[in-house]
Amino acid sequence: MKFTIAQGSRQGPRPYNQDRLAYSYHRHAIFMVLADGMGGHQHGDVAAEIAVKTMIEAFQRESQPLITQPAQFLREQIAQAHDVIENVRLQKRLLESPRTTIVVALIQHNKLFCAHVGDSRLYLYRNGLVEHQTEDHSVVQSLLREGKITVDDIDHHPHRNKIYNCVGGERAPKVELAAPIALREGDVIMLCSDGVWNTVSDIGMAQHMLAADINDGVSRLLDDADAASITVGDNMSAIALQWGQRVTSPLTISTLDLPVDVTTTMMNETTAPPSQYALDLTDDEIEKAIAEIQEALGRTRQHVK
Repeated sequence: MKFTIAQGSRQGPRPYNQDRLAYSYHRHAIFMVLADGMGGHQHGDVAAEIAVKTMIEAFQRESQPLITQPAQFLREQIAQAHDVIENVRLQKRLLESPRTTIVVALIQHNKLFCAHVGDSRLYLYRNGLVEHQTEDHSVVQSLLREGKITVDDIDHHPHRNKIYNCVGGERAPKVELAAPIALREGDVIMLCSDGVWNTVSDIGMAQHMLAADINDGVSRLLDDADAASITVGDNMSAIALQWGQRVTSPLTISTLDLPVDVTTTMMNETTAPPSQYALDLTDDEIEKAIAEIQEALGRTRQHVK
């Protein structure tokens, strides 16, 4: 596999950044995940961080060397992230569960597998056009699908920011899986939060993803989103991967050059929230919550056998 990958995040006009994103890869597979903590509920940043860490750890643990059942893996691990968030809520005695959206992409055997919950999106660009795009789990998207509103109504609809499906909360998430997509030379995969696609036009996003240097493309995309969100807006985050053997950037990664047992992971750094917004939750506590869910699942599997 040969690819170039870049990620970035901006706080925008919000008090702090609730987006979390990361990617991980080894010789045989690549994994990307982006989560947007829901600002309408407390501690969305915690939900997003738990979701990203749960997914990255699952990839590192189970892709030995490949994920044998990608669709099942994505569905089960997103559901597990939901359970870990609920576990943290109980440990911290929170009045409500933190919530987040999530979008994930797994690449192996030159195929793209993706899943999402909420309105963080994945785009697959091919020859400058959108080959595939996830569909938001939002009120306005549901109304549009039912023919009750038009595309022109969305920007001014009173419920344009409401979603009905998330990770965390009273109900388990309904994970939407896309059919596997065979990748072609020059394809670009981009994951982004709604702070990006809400502020940058479809044409603008596509143009940035056509950049010869995908790092420059991501940076300029976030610049545009940031400029459009000076007073009213959201956090904005994106991960983009340019696929192909002919990629020639100095930052191009060829997994054939990697040792068999080495996995590289990049977690995007974010500024810690001000103390009045913060939840006293350490990395060790997150790891403990993940481990407890893993142990419970292990006991369940043994009981079933």
